[in-house]
Amino acid sequence: MTTATGRETRAQAQGWVLPLSVLIVGSFMSVLDTSIVNVAVPRIQIDLSAAPDDVEWIVTGYTLALGIVVPLTGWLGMRIGQTRLYILSMVGFSAASALCGIAGNLDEMIFFRVVQAIPGGILPVVTMTMLYQTVPREKIGAAMGMYGLGVVVAPAVGPTLGGYLVEYVDWRLIFFINVPIGILGTIAALIVFPRISPTSWPKFDLWGFLTIGYGLFAFLLACSEGQDWGWTGYRIMGLFVSGSLSLALFVVIELEVDNPIIDLRIFKVPAYSVSLILLGVVVTGLFATLYFIPQFLQNVQGLQAFDSGLVLVPSALVLVVLTPLAGRIYDKIGPRIPVAIGLVLMAYGSYLLASLRPDTPRPDIEMWTSIRNAGIGLSMMSIMTAGVSALPGSLTAAGSGMNNVMQRAASSVAVAVLGSLNTSQGAQLMLDRGSLLNTGANALPGVNDAAAQGASGLLSLYQELSNAVTTQTYANDFYVIALLSAAGGALALFLRSGKPKNTGGPVHVVEL
Repeated sequence: MTTATGRETRAQAQGWVLPLSVLIVGSFMSVLDTSIVNVAVPRIQIDLSAAPDDVEWIVTGYTLALGIVVPLTGWLGMRIGQTRLYILSMVGFSAASALCGIAGNLDEMIFFRVVQAIPGGILPVVTMTMLYQTVPREKIGAAMGMYGLGVVVAPAVGPTLGGYLVEYVDWRLIFFINVPIGILGTIAALIVFPRISPTSWPKFDLWGFLTIGYGLFAFLLACSEGQDWGWTGYRIMGLFVSGSLSLALFVVIELEVDNPIIDLRIFKVPAYSVSLILLGVVVTGLFATLYFIPQFLQNVQGLQAFDSGLVLVPSALVLVVLTPLAGRIYDKIGPRIPVAIGLVLMAYGSYLLASLRPDTPRPDIEMWTSIRNAGIGLSMMSIMTAGVSALPGSLTAAGSGMNNVMQRAASSVAVAVLGSLNTSQGAQLMLDRGSLLNTGANALPGVNDAAAQGASGLLSLYQELSNAVTTQTYANDFYVIALLSAAGGALALFLRSGKPKNTGGPVHVVEL
């Protein structure tokens, strides 16, 4: 016979599903925006009559603003309450998205994107914090698996959705689409989440905010502009040096103040420190693939934006299936085994992608990216869950904030550094291989025939050489990612194995 107490317990156990569904809306919307806009940049450049170097600030400005605002989220949550902060961020993100959609020139677009980044940076942090405040610890793996549909799948479907809207509808729709989603998410949050006034009013850590804000700004700007400004130029070196000094000063300040903007005690927990490193590895692999594979498909194989996005659909579906499943696996056996296996799969898939050729068949690319995403689906949410779950409840917000800092920094640094390597490698490879194209008795097969056809023949030969060199630079990137993933697989053996020891009730009681 079922008792009233038993029914109440089951109801409490399932009470987190509806709030989590609402949180997924916010996280999905904010994370999707980081990848969907990249596809539209070339069309925006044409419509707004912008120079190539200037239009890049649509993405760069957004990234820099994210790096500054993310550390502020923990303090804001304590100051005004997590629910209020979530609702205000949803409204702000929707309004800023609408402003981006009606931007009439590049200056307006860049300004509105910076404004959009403020709620866009807050949303992932506050949703993660609220998740850990709502879900019982014994269900945290399953909850993170569901939450991962927003965090992991959104970047994967972004290029496809963005490519379709840009090619067949209007690029402005990639911004306007956030408005109805934001309205529905806000209404749902008002209905589902309680609004409790905070009982504590923590003092704002101004100097901590300024030092970490400038440090992240300097590093992200250096990585974004290093290729154009020159990695050894005085501006880039000045940013790296001043950024390092600012972050060092931040550490000193945070160890002394009573209410740090990011509590550095999170790094005293070994499991969290390991998870943060592994998160950087996975995010590097994820965003490097999302950036370079569409470039390869469009620049080398000549596909349109939407068609190149379709190539990534099978791998996105792999994430849809595996991410929730990985959460349940985590609840049963802990993070060590799924993370280790996932990173090994990621390394193997990256190794396969390193064999790219200009004429690589589309099914091969779909299979290789699917293998990689199988590894990401198994490992990413387990890594995040293992790290934050290892922290005491009072440090959940700090851990969530640092996770988002790592995600933003790793994605930006990975694309910038690997892109710079591509440029330098490409120049050297073109120089080396171009010297082999001399005509005459010792010419390579086909060179004299191409020369005999005149300018059209030489142009065709040059294009073939350029495609081969470009493909080789992308392949070299995947070799680097494969090595990083393999090293991450070994590091994953230091994670916990088995169910969490504390399985009773929520993580901690907090003010929403």
